[in-house]
Amino acid sequence: MCDYSLQGLPNRLAGEGEQLVTHRFPTQSIGLASPLETAAGHHRKPETKEHRSWWSALKCWLNPKMELKEISPVCLPPGARLRINHVPEEMQRDFALDAVEEVTFVQLSANAYQYRDAVRFRNGRQSLLQAFREGVPFEVLTLDSHESEIPWILQDRVWQPSSQ
Repeated sequence: MCDYSLQGLPNRLAGEGEQLVTHRFPTQSIGLASPLETAAGHHRKPETKEHRSWWSALKCWLNPKMELKEISPVCLPPGARLRINHVPEEMQRDFALDAVEEVTFVQLSANAYQYRDAVRFRNGRQSLLQAFREGVPFEVLTLDSHESEIPWILQDRVWQPSSQ
């Protein structure tokens, strides 16, 4: 996972067995991050005015989000197997899924300037990571693919949240 809009952020590769959550990054893209980093990232750094230059103080005044700790996007290779531990109810209803589902991480295209990171459910349906809300927990099961690929014809079956 490293959609075009996240590539400007310092990122890292996931590890097998790692717990991740969906997170909205400063680029406004939804991606995966460590739950420990996201929890720590929502706490402000302690302000020490005596160690802050006037330029730093001005930048923080103009952009208060700069005070937040940086959260690194976690990248996954296509074919990685994940477990979604709490599938959102709307997705459960729209896809006929269980609350816990094993999925395959996929990239829908190689085109620039569009979101392409998605998960493929066992029934062949796919959902862009952008369709998930923040805080959905994932577990990395494996980083390599041991299954045969589902035919490309299923690529057009990407889930979009229903508008209410």
